[in-house]
Amino acid sequence: MIPAGLVLAAVAALVHCFIFYLESIAWTSPRSRATFGTTAETAEITRPLAFNQGFYNLFLAIAVFLGLALFGPQRAVGATLILVGVGSMLAAALVLALSDRTKLRAAAIQGFAPLLAVVFLGIGLAAQ
Repeated sequence: MIPAGLVLAAVAALVHCFIFYLESIAWTSPRSRATFGTTAETAEITRPLAFNQGFYNLFLAIAVFLGLALFGPQRAVGATLILVGVGSMLAAALVLALSDRTKLRAAAIQGFAPLLAVVFLGIGLAAQ
């Protein structure tokens, strides 16, 4: 269970790196606007907010990557970082889903891998 949880945590972190790119780097591009359903005018107005939000996603991904790097030599520290990172990703996905039903697809993309990572790591770590 633990190896599957670690792989899913890595997938979740990679997804959040891509979200960082869309929000902080490419926010006003046609692809980002299509992904988030914004117009060119709205994207320009919300650019500072998206820039900040993108870095939030990047920092969660960094926490997970650090946890993955430390999981072998410092299992408790690594597991804590991973679970805090993917747990925060999952919580953010739940907030998105509950706050705007039109964003259920986005919430599922954002939260599916973190959910599975929490479940598999939780079961795997509890079994030890």
